[in-house]
Amino acid sequence: MAPVLVIQLARLGDLLQSRRLILSLAQYGDAGAPAPVHLLTDQSLTAFARRVYPEVTVHGLPAHAGGLDPAAVAGLCREALGGLAAHDFTHVYNINHSPLSLALSAFFDPAQVVGHKLVRGQAHKDRLAAMALRWTKKRIHSAVNLMDYWAGFARMRVPPQAVNPAAKPAGGGLGVAVSGRNARRSPPPEHLAKIVAVLAAVRGYSRITLLGTAAEAAGAKALAKHLPGNLRGSVRDLTGKTGLTDLFAEVGALDALLTPDTGLMHLAASLGAPVTALFLSSAWCHETGPYGAGHTIWQAAPGCAPCLEAKPCAHDLKCLTAFTAQGFLRLMATEGRAPVPEGVIGYRSGLDALGALCVPFAGNDPAAGERARLRGLAGRFLGVGEFFAAAPEPEAAAELYLETDYILPGRGAFPGRKY
Repeated sequence: MAPVLVIQLARLGDLLQSRRLILSLAQYGDAGAPAPVHLLTDQSLTAFARRVYPEVTVHGLPAHAGGLDPAAVAGLCREALGGLAAHDFTHVYNINHSPLSLALSAFFDPAQVVGHKLVRGQAHKDRLAAMALRWTKKRIHSAVNLMDYWAGFARMRVPPQAVNPAAKPAGGGLGVAVSGRNARRSPPPEHLAKIVAVLAAVRGYSRITLLGTAAEAAGAKALAKHLPGNLRGSVRDLTGKTGLTDLFAEVGALDALLTPDTGLMHLAASLGAPVTALFLSSAWCHETGPYGAGHTIWQAAPGCAPCLEAKPCAHDLKCLTAFTAQGFLRLMATEGRAPVPEGVIGYRSGLDALGALCVPFAGNDPAAGERARLRGLAGRFLGVGEFFAAAPEPEAAAELYLETDYILPGRGAFPGRKY
């Protein structure tokens, strides 16, 4: 059995969202038979990656090596590449576009590399990667979860139901991810405390665990300070006190995790811990929502959403006000039965033959029709059988497809292979 390599050099959340691709390659490889899978990731995540993917051979290099001597970084990269050179990979799946991953792709024959690669010194995208840029040209219509997009690089894929377990409370109370990596994606502590109090009251949680890095410790203290007096004694503050591998036991034992779009959210989903997610700013649940059945997402959806986190907000964080209003707290307290404030949509996570989707249960989603149309076209492109039942609308197909997508070899579910 010839091995395959997945290059995933991004952060913790992206590592977890590579799960369907990695499971698919392990089960089907390139030719329908199980294959040994190797994973190249940032060296700080190697122990975590081995825990997530125990059957995978994990290699690490300093992809996020701020502060290290450049000569030391180069030496560590040479060592990692030397280890990879001992394996004859049939294909190398480089699924993220970054300068480092592109440079690494040049160590392999371009015919081996699926996804993003250098060809004669020029950056090149496989057909699926180019198609995905068209899917997300208008992000409000985004219809394919990142997990399913990356899985699309595999010739055969495990079914969506085989990726993560269905959500089920484990008895450990409410976990709270104090904030995300980008502050604009997270309600401030004083407002988050009100949401925590509502969830605890509605669902009867008697234990609250605060989770995050040492950088979030001050925010955790502020959150605890703003909780009602009857809840403060039930708080266990673990910010800065757990390593990455410690999180498996902590998160897996929860009844629920309240979180913005974070790596912790994806870890909870992978362990079957129910997620209540707050998506705002650039976070868009149709792209990176929790994968699997049984999760709840509250999406801030003002007219300017979703935005780009690299650009300053020109609307005074209008999306945040949706989660700070009393109307939203009432909506949460009634689990979606109260009047829905403007700019908020409640979704339940679900699965279909293509993968993850968000099903609205509170509020109005004006983009739902266009999103369903785009999802149908994406499903056809990825070779998902049930999406061939309805004929595509010519105008929509013309917007999404180029002639080369269906005239030249290599179309569809495995863009790197010629049939």
